[in-house]
Amino acid sequence: MKIYLDDERKCPNGWVLTKTATTAIWLLKNNKVTEISLDHDLGLDDETGNDVILWIEKMVYTTDYIPPKIHIHTANSSARVKMELAKKSIERKRR
Repeated sequence: MKIYLDDERKCPNGWVLTKTATTAIWLLKNNKVTEISLDHDLGLDDETGNDVILWIEKMVYTTDYIPPKIHIHTANSSARVKMELAKKSIERKRR
């Protein structure tokens, strides 16, 4: 399964669209996810794509969780920096 987290953009073919961080995390917990692509800002919801990447990072550091390949497609430049740092942390831990 490939997860596409976004509240506005069109979902690419072959991906499963989710519009909330809660749903994305539920899918990660309950399915074999090979890739995830994250937007940061999710409309009026208090959740963000950063919540998802922080959950993945926590799972990698505290369990034997194997993360999916992570893509970040947010247009929010300051949020992208934070999310890229978490992605790099995940990649370092997995080496």
